[in-house]
Amino acid sequence: MKFVALTLLALAAVASARNVHFEDSIDLEDITAWGYLTKVGIPEAEKIRKAEEASSASRIVGGSLASVGQIPYQAGLVIDLSGGQAVCGGSLISSSRVLTAAHCWFDGQNQAWRFTVVLGSTTLFSGGTRIATSNVVMHGSWTPSLIRNDVAVIRLGTNVGTSNTIQIIALPSGSQINENFAGETALASGFGLTSDTGSISSNQALSHVNLPVITNAVCRSSFPLLIQDSNICTSGANGRSTCRGDSGGPLVVTRNSRPLLIGITSFGSARGCQVGSPAAFARVTSYISWINGQL
Repeated sequence: MKFVALTLLALAAVASARNVHFEDSIDLEDITAWGYLTKVGIPEAEKIRKAEEASSASRIVGGSLASVGQIPYQAGLVIDLSGGQAVCGGSLISSSRVLTAAHCWFDGQNQAWRFTVVLGSTTLFSGGTRIATSNVVMHGSWTPSLIRNDVAVIRLGTNVGTSNTIQIIALPSGSQINENFAGETALASGFGLTSDTGSISSNQALSHVNLPVITNAVCRSSFPLLIQDSNICTSGANGRSTCRGDSGGPLVVTRNSRPLLIGITSFGSARGCQVGSPAAFARVTSYISWINGQL
């Protein structure tokens, strides 16, 4: 999953005076979404590609490898941009839509021009159902310099058939929309790194980890100016967290014996994935009306 250094850059044309003040106070060098595609996505994509060519695959720190079909809603994203290829994750939310992080498409510095969406596979650069598309809708209020509204929907342009290895994940509805999920254990998954060493092993593949959901008040102690009500966070205790390359991927709880999507991997500390800092996600319930409007 992701976590890398960011560069402070005020977007004066779109930020209010209050937000500009916040931008001046935020050290984005200690977060991860600004400049993600070139700082994280491209380097990790090349490592993952080489590892897959050498053998198979594992990332997410403190977690376990996933078998084919174990996380059937997980999407992998191979991202084409002018400087090379990058990587992210996503979630299949309908037969023709994948939910991901906006910074996987535009990180404030770099604009991607195509996603290859990979479904039904534990590897990114080979296998599974592969669909190329440039039809991506970012949230209209996505603000890279504040890492706010980090949500995007990918339109596949075709309907994907479901199977044992490809399934649509449920979105919150009804009373679930009012839940905050703090205190629950959630499953995070992705194709990113499994340690802070930065190395990709020859058995690299989709990984997953169970993480405690923490309150936003606790999360703000690590990211005081970034965490909003529209974020949801997990503990980074015991060296377990998301890491570089996991951006856009799912955070999931179980409801009625079914997986329920509650978060989209957004950012963490640039100091590392195993330093104990929380991981921050876009809170799906905060964007449910917008997401449903894209289906």
